[in-house]
Amino acid sequence: MTHETRTRAKIGVLVPFTNTNLEADMMLMRCPDTTVHFQRMGGYDVDEIPGSDQMAGLGASDISHDLKMIAGVRPDVVLYGCTSATLTHGPSFDEQLAQDIKAGSGALSFTAAGSLIHAIKALGVTKVGFSSPYLGEINSQAVDFLAKNQITTVKCADIGRELGNYGQGELTPDEVFNLACQADHTEAEAIVLSCTDMRAVEAVDRIEATLGKPVVTSNQAMMFALMRALGLPRQRKLPGRLFDLL
Repeated sequence: MTHETRTRAKIGVLVPFTNTNLEADMMLMRCPDTTVHFQRMGGYDVDEIPGSDQMAGLGASDISHDLKMIAGVRPDVVLYGCTSATLTHGPSFDEQLAQDIKAGSGALSFTAAGSLIHAIKALGVTKVGFSSPYLGEINSQAVDFLAKNQITTVKCADIGRELGNYGQGELTPDEVFNLACQADHTEAEAIVLSCTDMRAVEAVDRIEATLGKPVVTSNQAMMFALMRALGLPRQRKLPGRLFDLL
């Protein structure tokens, strides 16, 4: 039997406690000889619709215990796995949280929202179609977050109905594909799919083949950011044109 060395890198991930897809996506994209370690975090009411106030509250919640727990594995990088929790506050908050996580864990840190920006800029595009399972107010804040990073949203699409904290994760890859197509526009140079609990990674290749444009998702972007920072090699199963840049 051939064994992995498990010595290439240790990846820590902070996960909202109702999220059901981030862990699966990280394992799907994991580079051989790396290990992925998860710490679930609270800071929100599972029974509330995840609107702007709830997500902003999650972003501002105390994660010192979570950092202590994830730091126990001595990670090389720690990911903050909720996009809307920081984009609702804006770029400065997002950047500061990444710095705080680095200080608290002793590791490199990337947020989901910050990773989206990193990936879009790596592709060299400035105009995007944006889609998410969020409520309208968060979408407006997301468009503003992108604009403050010199990225113009030429079309924005949402799922068209309120989804609870489990509803986002229950969207099928086919539904995500349809959502991405709704965000397409002749001026859009790429399609952005925002939400770490949405099964977007599984739809990336189909979307790119159909629309002829690169796709950036929250979880894919975090994996790209950490692989680039740690110099990890690309493996065949990684989804999307984004990873061609490695």
